[in-house]
Amino acid sequence: MTSENESVPARNPRRELVEKQILDQATRLFAEKGYASTTLQDIADATGLTRPSLYHYVANKDALLSRLVSESTDTPAAMLHEINERTDLGPSEKLRKMATAIALNQAQTADRFKLIIRSEAALPDDISRAFQQSRRHVLQEFVRVIEDGVRSGEMRPVHPRTAALGIIGMLNWVAWWHTPGDPDADRTAAVQLADMALRTVSQTEVGPSTPEGPERAIALIRQDLDYLERLLAQE
Repeated sequence: MTSENESVPARNPRRELVEKQILDQATRLFAEKGYASTTLQDIADATGLTRPSLYHYVANKDALLSRLVSESTDTPAAMLHEINERTDLGPSEKLRKMATAIALNQAQTADRFKLIIRSEAALPDDISRAFQQSRRHVLQEFVRVIEDGVRSGEMRPVHPRTAALGIIGMLNWVAWWHTPGDPDADRTAAVQLADMALRTVSQTEVGPSTPEGPERAIALIRQDLDYLERLLAQE
């Protein structure tokens, strides 16, 4: 409980704006010159700050890169976990919201995501470990919701990890083909990709190319048998 003398720290819009400019310019310079060849002076010049002023916002280059990685991976993982913890949503609606959140994040921060992927092999060890851990958390959240969907009957008896990896790959790919800058276009792309993600596992989409009849029934039985075999193998 917060006392009357305590208060939530006030937002500082100017600081937030400057920090965004620093991150954006750092992303551009890291992409153009490489992380190793970019100096804090380069970033200060590009942002219109003196180097001493830059230190008010960032301690060093590693801290700047760490924040870029964190905002590209830790923040999405936290969003997914929050959605997964909701008790007012079923697995299908959770998956739709999770997919929308990831696609929208990738559409809006495409340059940062692409920079990190391209620089992954050169990341400092501590930042690389944090990046890999965050990616695992994202995968775990998608696996969890798909497992819940299969158990509830809302989703087909797919292999949860394989399905999760396929969905994540599709959502991440938006960073490579989408042009950010138009909020409406960003959301339209994210919503469409989320709808596609849900259809890949939705129970209502089983065997769309298989007509009603014995062949469709056999295909459904085979899927159920595959699911049963995986369950038995886990025991």
